[in-house]
Amino acid sequence: MSIDPERRRFLGVLAVTTAAAVSLPFVLRGPRPVVAADAPRPQGGNVTIDEFSPDKKPLGPRTEARVVMTDEQWRAKLDGRSYYVMRHEGTEPPYTGPGWDRHENGIYRCLGCDTALYDSATKFDSGTGWPSFWQPISKRNIVQTDDRSLAVEDRTAVSCARCGSHLGHVFDDGPDPTGLRYCMNAVAMKFVPVPGVHITLS
Repeated sequence: MSIDPERRRFLGVLAVTTAAAVSLPFVLRGPRPVVAADAPRPQGGNVTIDEFSPDKKPLGPRTEARVVMTDEQWRAKLDGRSYYVMRHEGTEPPYTGPGWDRHENGIYRCLGCDTALYDSATKFDSGTGWPSFWQPISKRNIVQTDDRSLAVEDRTAVSCARCGSHLGHVFDDGPDPTGLRYCMNAVAMKFVPVPGVHITLS
């Protein structure tokens, strides 16, 4: 499935405009307060996720305690950009996230709880300036919810199944075999290379 260049260009302009509009208030005033309309956060209990070894071998499902921390604890754990994106549904400006165009072999894991999110084998260049994948490493490990925070379109938000941190959004303009584009924020993930792989910093 090919992506229409004109549509991609339009989406890129829209994304840059949206990111600027969302990021500027954060720079000036800090992250927006949590309101009742926000998606609920995990409130304890357990969650079943799929585990993967450092060399990407599937280890099967495992039940883990949800990661629940106070706002102060999240602020202490994450830097300003990651906190804004992951805990306040922000968006990093395109082409700015660490390793957004990385192509080494490895696993992208949640910066908040280390849950495996994406296999580098499913990463592709979407032309948007954000890390993009055509599928998650496991559907168990992410949660998708409706996001109507923007008036221009309904979107599907993607968050970590274990800690509830916002990761990005999924769109239906991706390549084969799924036709999906999981457009993620680089500051919400950490890249863990397959052992023995040399990393080139971008």
